[in-house]
Amino acid sequence: MTRLLQSLAAGVGQGSIYALLALAFVIIYKSMRVVNFAVPGMMILGAYMVVYFGNVLGINFWIALLLAILVGAVVAFLIERLAIRPMIGKPVFAIAIITLGIDVLLRVVTSDLIGTNIRNIRDPWGLKTFNLGDVVIQHRRVAMVVAAALVCGLLFLFFRYSRIGLAMRATAFDQEAALTLGISVGTVFALSWVIAGGLSALAGMFVATGSGIDQQSAFVALKALPAVILGGIDSIPGAVVGALTVGIFEGLSNTYQIQYLPFLGQNFAQVVPYVILFIVLLVRPYGLFGTPEIERV
Repeated sequence: MTRLLQSLAAGVGQGSIYALLALAFVIIYKSMRVVNFAVPGMMILGAYMVVYFGNVLGINFWIALLLAILVGAVVAFLIERLAIRPMIGKPVFAIAIITLGIDVLLRVVTSDLIGTNIRNIRDPWGLKTFNLGDVVIQHRRVAMVVAAALVCGLLFLFFRYSRIGLAMRATAFDQEAALTLGISVGTVFALSWVIAGGLSALAGMFVATGSGIDQQSAFVALKALPAVILGGIDSIPGAVVGALTVGIFEGLSNTYQIQYLPFLGQNFAQVVPYVILFIVLLVRPYGLFGTPEIERV
């Protein structure tokens, strides 16, 4: 039982990182109907910015985090204005390819900045732990869960009660109707990217805690895609549920797979999210909470 609870705790913590990244995917998709493949690059840029502000410049961790989120939001805004806005009206596939190119650019630039060595972050949690009964829980895992919960709560209030949040919901529902109501769709697009950039930077900080970041850390963000597909690519609650589910299954696989299914290899847990993605696409391609596509005949 202790091993089970231990793996569940680790899975929920990792799933919280996936939740932040999944929200970055979903918010842009809901507003523009485009899958933003630049999220991994935006995430690793945010992680490096925390390292740069905190370790290189010696700024307080919390201020460094806020500055990194600000940089992530500004970079996302510039991407939307300079690369995505001119593509409005073009095929969605073309815009998705543009975001993929931006991701490659961001990761190449950030990899050069990171270098060949692991960059550690001076976070306040480190490898500290506490015991909950027989279960050992890392402080940073708790911070991940709390941060994801706060972000989800703030986004709920934002989309439910703020004028711009309601405008974003209206735009996601019907862009043409939103235009007729006087809603600035361009502003909605820009704000969606700004929010996604900030969330990616926050997730990047948590990826950097504990083991630090290297040139391969950006691939963590790709595991959020199966979470998005599982929950439904146009569903914010679905993104969170899908992310936690993927994280928990990954945690369980890390604990039990070698013992019960050793023939799958030692690193099978790394592909568990993609196995889930494959199964979901076969059984329920629009996800648990996604909107089924309606075909008119």
